[in-house]
Amino acid sequence: MRLAIARAQEGIAKKQTPFGCAIAIDERIVAVSHNQVWLTTDITAHAEVTALRGACRETGELHLLGAIVATTCEPCPMCMAALHWARVDTVYYGATIADATAVGFNELAVPAKELLERGGSQVKLVPGVLRDECVALFEQWRSAGLSKRSY
Repeated sequence: MRLAIARAQEGIAKKQTPFGCAIAIDERIVAVSHNQVWLTTDITAHAEVTALRGACRETGELHLLGAIVATTCEPCPMCMAALHWARVDTVYYGATIADATAVGFNELAVPAKELLERGGSQVKLVPGVLRDECVALFEQWRSAGLSKRSY
């Protein structure tokens, strides 16, 4: 999670939104990324999606079997679906969708746990990892004057 937080901070420094994600397979880091929506003018370039893209390139595989994912915020429905399709094993997250909504992000109020349960996914979800540090990313982002860059 600390790698994901550090990458989110790098993203904030690059005027991006305050989200980061790291992916490991067999204790080897295969991707670390931050949200790149504004950088790429791509609304799908969330931290989890850009990390998945990097992990798939790194491994040469679409299915990231056994992958452990650390993401600074609870995955939105798009990201959770992508993590499911990649067949990752476990997703650890810090801040919640409600935390992101509270600072102005246009989130769908569908908890990742509910999406996984309703979809019959085998992906394990572990909430609240370094939550205070992950929530603090939102304040860093606001303090940098970037809160007009939510979506």
